[in-house]
Amino acid sequence: MLFDQLITLKELKEDPYFREHMLWDALPQEIMAPKCIKEGDKIVYRKPIKGYIPYIDVTGKKPCLFIMRHTAGEFAETIAKIDEIPEEMLLDAVNENRDKISFGMCPINEKVKQWLKKELGALD
Repeated sequence: MLFDQLITLKELKEDPYFREHMLWDALPQEIMAPKCIKEGDKIVYRKPIKGYIPYIDVTGKKPCLFIMRHTAGEFAETIAKIDEIPEEMLLDAVNENRDKISFGMCPINEKVKQWLKKELGALD
């Protein structure tokens, strides 16, 4: 683990590197997909995923918003937990994206994305 403990929203706000390298639209299925697959006679490699990925963990009693760091070398770890987001917003995102949950990870929806962008100062 890169960090001894999960970093906070306050710490994310203080370092622009996080918001500059956030992969806002990455899906859990993409993250967990094999690096390569065989298609006929060829082996096809997927495009490397490198950056920070917000996701909603749905393995506990309540959904929680986390940020995962994913490297081009296929290393991934959860680095931050965002406690400040309203639970109702997370529940709505989980209901909206129920069919996209993979390995206990649910993608964020547009409302969560906009909330997090606002908090991080990353609104377009």
